[in-house]
Formats: sequence, C-alpha cells, structure tokens
Amino acid sequence: MHINSKDFRVREGANVDLGAWPTRVDPVYSSNDEYQDLLRKHVKALSAQQELLYASNHYAVLLIFQAMDAAGKDGAIRHVMSGVNPQGCQVFSYKHPSDAELKHDFLWRTTRDLPERGRIGIFNRSYYEEVLIVRVHPKILHGQGVSATAPDGKPIWPERYRSIVELERHLDRNGTRIIKFFLHLSKEEQRKRFLDRIDRPEKNWKFSLADIEERKYWKDYRRAYEKCLSATSTKCAPWFVVPADDKLNTRLIVSRIVLDTIAALQLNYPKSSPARRRELLSLRKKLMK
Repeated sequence: MHINSKDFRVREGANVDLGAWPTRVDPVYSSNDEYQDLLRKHVKALSAQQELLYASNHYAVLLIFQAMDAAGKDGAIRHVMSGVNPQGCQVFSYKHPSDAELKHDFLWRTTRDLPERGRIGIFNRSYYEEVLIVRVHPKILHGQGVSATAPDGKPIWPERYRSIVELERHLDRNGTRIIKFFLHLSKEEQRKRFLDRIDRPEKNWKFSLADIEERKYWKDYRRAYEKCLSATSTKCAPWFVVPADDKLNTRLIVSRIVLDTIAALQLNYPKSSPARRRELLSLRKKLMK
C-alpha cells in the first residue's frame, strides 16, 4: 500500500462523520521487519528535513495530536520523532490547567509554547481540549469563569472554533505550518488496550478508574470530535484522520504526512554571498597554515 497523505486529510468545509472514516486500513508493511525498515527510512528522511528546516530558518512546524485514550499518541510521537535532533524538537503535553492558566483566555497556555522558526513543536493534546473535553463536560467552564453561552444566548463553541481558526491562520501567515492529527481508534480496540494495561504490570501506571469513567462518554466525545474537525480543518491547518487500530501503520502514516508537508515547503540551505565566500576562503587559508 502506498501512503497518500490526501487520503487522510479532512477537506475544508466538510461535514465529518467519523463512521465513514476507517479505524483500520490495509497495512503498508507485510512483516515486522519491513515495518522497521520503512520507519527507519522515514525517520532518517525526517531528520534530514528537520536539519534543513533549522538551517533555512524561515518556517516553524507545529504537530498537534488529539485522540481518545489509548489511541497511541505517545507511541506515535516517540517513534516518528526518534531520529530528530532534540535541539530542534520540543514536545509539550497538556493536562488539567493550573489556577494561573484558568485566569487567562483558553488559548494562552499553549500559545506560550509555540515553536520558533527552524524548530518542530509537538502538542500532545492542545488548545483543542477546550472544544472537546470541555464540551463533553461543560462544568469545567465554571472553573474558567466562563459561561457555556455567549452574551447573545448562543453556545460558545462556534466562537471558540472561530478563535482557533483565526489563530492558526495568523500563525500560517507568519511562517508556522500546522499539521493536526486525530488518531481514530475504535471502541473495541480501546477496550483491548485497556485490558492490556491491566494485565501487564509494566503498563498498570497507564490505567486508572478515570479512563473507565470517560469511556462512558464515548458517543459524546465522538460528536464533539466530529463538530471540531468539521469546523476547524482549513487549507492552512488541515486535520488528518489517521486509522489508529494498528499502531505500526499509524506511525508510518503519520511520518509520511509530516514528510510530505515539510517537503512542500521546498527548503534550501542558505547560499553564501560572494563576499561571504571570499571570507571563508581566507579563513581556510589561515587554517591550512
């Protein structure tokens, strides 16, 4: 199977029905050895692209990962980015906001962590939590001192979508390319992974009663994701719905999408001016003495 990034991209203006998007597709690999070989090639290519991104110093890249629990966000980030220079890549994970963060607007805490030019930033969960978990559990808004309705009496969610889209367009205009991944996991596969976390002592720390409680809201989360993906997938900051029931396939698809996006920037190493070249040749002569 050839990976075509466009197959997983949510078209701008599309009305997303996650039931129409698969959680599993034919694997790209035929064996574990082939998977390892393909991943190594992707990681090597990504490492080269990250070095070029840093040297050219024109763009930043922001990867956003959202998913239901146990979809494999951590593993995808760890494996796909394993060959990238740590100095050129930063990962941020967002849990429940602190008291200080609650006193600011909902985009404040993540905006502080945006990548600078030449770097790849990764958000493991993100400001999208504010239109996902907060939409499923609107009581969280009370802690933010925010009402679930706008002054005109309408729900606040369209306004939050608008704020997000405007932020992402601003970032794109200023050189930050945004790639958003929704790892699409089936409820049955989540159940299997939860059982695995219970049965394997080394994975017990990953599982809690809260995971079971949140699973009860599966349909609510699914609707929240559908609304979110429909409202915020744009040409400059698209969502990619990546089948997540096969972790190995997920990693290969994610890495291919990242590679294609950075390649589209058509980056080049900076060229030396004639004056700079003469300076370098002069320095070379001194070093040769």
